[in-house]
Amino acid sequence: MSRRIEDFGLVSDMQTAALIGRDGSVEWACLPRFDSPAVFARLLGTEDNGFWRISPAGTTAPAVADRRQYRGESLVLESQWVTADGIVNVVDFMPPRDSGAPQLVRVVEGVSGRVHMSSRLRIRMEYGSVVPWVVTRGGRTQAVAGPHALWLDGDVPTYGQDLTTCADFTVSAGQRVAFVLSWQHSHAEAPAVPDAEKALEETEKYWADWASRCSYTGPYREAVVRSLITLKALTYAPTGAIVAAPTTSLPEEIGGVRNWDYRYCWLRDAAITLSSLLRTGYHEEARAWSAWLVRAVAGDPENLQIMYGIAGERQLPESELDWLPGYEGSRPVRIGNGAAGQLQLDVYGEVAETLHRARQAGLPAETGARLQARLITFLERHWHEPDEGIWEVRGPRRHFVHSKVMAWVAVDRTIQLIESGVIDGPLERWRVLRDDIHRDVCTKGYDPERNTFTQSYGSSELDAALLLIPHMGFLPPSDPRVIGTIEAIQRELLTPDGFVLRYPTSSDADIDGLPGDEGAFLACSFWLAEDLAMIGRADEARELFERLLALRNDLGLLAEEWDPVARRLVGNFPQAFSHVALLDTALRLGTTAAATGQA
Repeated sequence: MSRRIEDFGLVSDMQTAALIGRDGSVEWACLPRFDSPAVFARLLGTEDNGFWRISPAGTTAPAVADRRQYRGESLVLESQWVTADGIVNVVDFMPPRDSGAPQLVRVVEGVSGRVHMSSRLRIRMEYGSVVPWVVTRGGRTQAVAGPHALWLDGDVPTYGQDLTTCADFTVSAGQRVAFVLSWQHSHAEAPAVPDAEKALEETEKYWADWASRCSYTGPYREAVVRSLITLKALTYAPTGAIVAAPTTSLPEEIGGVRNWDYRYCWLRDAAITLSSLLRTGYHEEARAWSAWLVRAVAGDPENLQIMYGIAGERQLPESELDWLPGYEGSRPVRIGNGAAGQLQLDVYGEVAETLHRARQAGLPAETGARLQARLITFLERHWHEPDEGIWEVRGPRRHFVHSKVMAWVAVDRTIQLIESGVIDGPLERWRVLRDDIHRDVCTKGYDPERNTFTQSYGSSELDAALLLIPHMGFLPPSDPRVIGTIEAIQRELLTPDGFVLRYPTSSDADIDGLPGDEGAFLACSFWLAEDLAMIGRADEARELFERLLALRNDLGLLAEEWDPVARRLVGNFPQAFSHVALLDTALRLGTTAAATGQA
């Protein structure tokens, strides 16, 4: 039986990540990168597809931890079991790395009494499809398959059983037993024997130092810092890219087909993430991402992709893993993402807005400036075309209103760049272009009878992305059309528990070309809270925001969506987009409170 998505915790070394369940089982890990083949794929299959569980022994079913938490403001996960024989902790983390071997470290700590423990390590390479060759030499266990090798070092002996590496041991109060799993190329020499205790000390210090740089001091600091740490954990440190999530194919509808690979860098998601990091004091990440952007787009900036690989790869072919049954039977399991080839005009606006914010925050004024101007040259010729939009629909292209608004944003921010003297450009021509786009949206994308903007030109459907209109300065929050759109979305896109759907999937409009339904989109729900604050309904905004915070799991993590019927998180996890929206709303509520004199 699958765990609920919210039952998992995240550890990361900022090059890859692992998901660990409440029962002490690692059920997802891709090594050595976020987008590498998984060596543990139990999350999308069965135990035969790979897992590593450390927990108290002697129960017929894996015992669920009584308590778990991150240690302070860190990504060191501590799970505690209270048994009849005593209390024991399992501490999980991945040491941040530069060029060394990726490591997953698991330290068992005796708190009281004497607890019998069990470790069961079942490595399955290539997304759970390949059984490695396992040998033990000099107390080190090596598992090899093709180009990959994993090395297990531990403080207790291991043995093989049912193609699984096992250890049975007892931990007493004050005793510590460590295991370290390291990845290495199979042709390379063995990685150095790790020092688990030193790695734990250095990892805790790294995260404490990083979190201390947060400039936010408002009432939601715990949620803000945890979201910032999560976003940092989703950063691929060697290049500065930010993955949308560390997982693939966690379903947007349990049992459905809306299962996508999110282990890549969406320009939109990364741009919005960097905007939030900039506003909370993290400028180094913005510099790294800006440099990654220029490298990724270099050579062909007019054919901007909506997403790239974490090193800037352009080719992300989509395929299906038919040997995996999927999370709770949600098939297909996909790797790669065919949406990489879509036209999404809003991305140009997100990139321009983020570069604009980076310059406002003090990054060199020329950062990405020439690239930005090249992108507007493309938009000038193509903004009037239909596209797949922010939600990467797999139905027919449309003139999505949000896409046109973001095209306006791209032109507006570039005009400001020229006006500041950083670069030269056809200023008057682009001012005319900006006015033309604005007029086009207000004429063709607005329904005066219902007093609301619509999802696309000629459509009567709504779209939660319209909530971003006042965020981007396209119209002021006080504009009756903005208020009317917010209220229309509240009438037509809210679930019974008051959260926001992206768009109606059950209509006859065939918006996304996919069967089935989906849950409330958490980022959109945060956008609504932010909009309510912007139009002066601060109490309502705060109430919605705090209900959204309550949807986080016990570790403060959010998936992409919320299933209002099953009342559970769905979609890839943890989701950068959700945590960015949380951050932005917390910052907005703080600004609103300061403006109104509230505490």
